[in-house]
Amino acid sequence: LPITCSLSPLLTCFCVNQGSDDAKITVSGNAAEQQLKGLQGSTRYTVTVTSQLGNLDSSAAITVFTTTGGQSAQTPSQATLMLKPINSPETEGDGEVPRDLKASQVTPRSALLTWKAPSAAVGSYKLTYQTEGQELQEVTIDSTVTEFKLTRLHPMSKYTVHLQGERGGSYTATISTEFTTGNLRYPFPSDCSQELLNGIHESGEVEIFPRGRQGKPVLVYCDQVTDGGGWTVFQRRMDGKTDFFRGWKNYSKGFGELSGEFWLGNENLHNLTSMAPMTLRVDLRAGDESVFAKYSAFTVDTVRRNYALKVSGYSGTAGDSMSYHNARMFSTRDRDPAPFITRCAMSYRGGWWYKNCHEANLNGLYDTSVNHQGVIWTAWKGKDLSIPFTEMKLRPTSFTPPTQG
Repeated sequence: LPITCSLSPLLTCFCVNQGSDDAKITVSGNAAEQQLKGLQGSTRYTVTVTSQLGNLDSSAAITVFTTTGGQSAQTPSQATLMLKPINSPETEGDGEVPRDLKASQVTPRSALLTWKAPSAAVGSYKLTYQTEGQELQEVTIDSTVTEFKLTRLHPMSKYTVHLQGERGGSYTATISTEFTTGNLRYPFPSDCSQELLNGIHESGEVEIFPRGRQGKPVLVYCDQVTDGGGWTVFQRRMDGKTDFFRGWKNYSKGFGELSGEFWLGNENLHNLTSMAPMTLRVDLRAGDESVFAKYSAFTVDTVRRNYALKVSGYSGTAGDSMSYHNARMFSTRDRDPAPFITRCAMSYRGGWWYKNCHEANLNGLYDTSVNHQGVIWTAWKGKDLSIPFTEMKLRPTSFTPPTQG
């Protein structure tokens, strides 16, 4: 009576005789066979096998047999249940499972996985990968795909990859491969300037580690082009698709999409500006016009001090609208630590370091000219024009962009 099941610490067999109670047998997961004794002659039995690992139960494997009424190899009183692991070569033919799983184009943070599809169609693939000290990652992949690019990997790390095909709710045998990612000058960059020194000259999304390797990583957008690159972008306005009239918690954690409009979060701003002296750059565009403002000193204080702003050292072409807000605490529509005559965040529809109330209001309402509530940089366009494009970004003040070529 061969039957296929997953071998694990415990196997539970239920032997059912129609018209009688179930008989339950628990055997070791290492067992290769199990004698079923005390059976009745000329009787149809259903056997159900499940495997158990801790509190988890596998799906059931089922077989049916009928005992004979006379003397034979299979006597009326006993039967042998044969157990095989699910990845036994006898279980599935070569055409039933994916094969030739390989890793290529391995970089410090990515790898391309390729494999050959089984001749028997599958509904999807389950891909899992892991490196020591990190959580297991699982991806479901469409059955028409035979390659997948892993990204956001850790440099200098050995990864183990497993691939299975899914067919009718069951999974094929597992195929595996291993690879080791390459090295970087800064394997766990604290900001985008270190990523530029890693040789990454393209702007885009990057995982940084402001609090070191053991700290929680932060996904950011790096501007590696403007003014030599190395800028960590923490704010962008470009199309009005993201609501910036939000509460304190949203501004603390951050919101939006890095590919569009976003605020990186005041807690992240504090962590980044407390690592080293930082320079702030503000880029503004309206139609064919573009200007910028740079500040050689920029810090955001702790939440206990309401993310108070320190900014100084202006240079640029936009005019200075930020120094007015120096030493001010951050406020939002639901929290104003130091209200003046009016609650500025409510009146001007943003989250910002308001004073009485603003010369800059880059988190104001998009595309509005009403009551000075727009995206405003007074020194450039006054308070009646809402600026269509803004980016705020930071970089270590001591950073010198590398020469290219």
